[in-house]
Amino acid sequence: MFGDVGYQGVAKREENQDKAVTWHVAMKPGKRKTLPNTPWGQLVDKIEKVKASLRAKVEHPFHILKRQFGFLKTRYRGLWKNTGQIATLFTLANLFQARHLMLGLMEGVRS
Repeated sequence: MFGDVGYQGVAKREENQDKAVTWHVAMKPGKRKTLPNTPWGQLVDKIEKVKASLRAKVEHPFHILKRQFGFLKTRYRGLWKNTGQIATLFTLANLFQARHLMLGLMEGVRS
């Protein structure tokens, strides 16, 4: 499991003690800045960059939902309706991300 800095100490929590999960939690920015300029420190920094890039790929669709579609707060309307709404919004987010690709294909069809 990958998590941001807010998940520090998650492996020590009581509810996670009996689970077979490997946690990859981001290092605090202050601690990352103090990494030594050694091969080991550079390796740890590269690992942190990989963790950040994985998290960014997951967080980007949520950014689209919040900024493009205004999905900032959820009103409870029942599990079925909320699930349907979020599934529809993520489908639209996928289309939004692929819009340039689709527009390029459409240009090829018109020519």
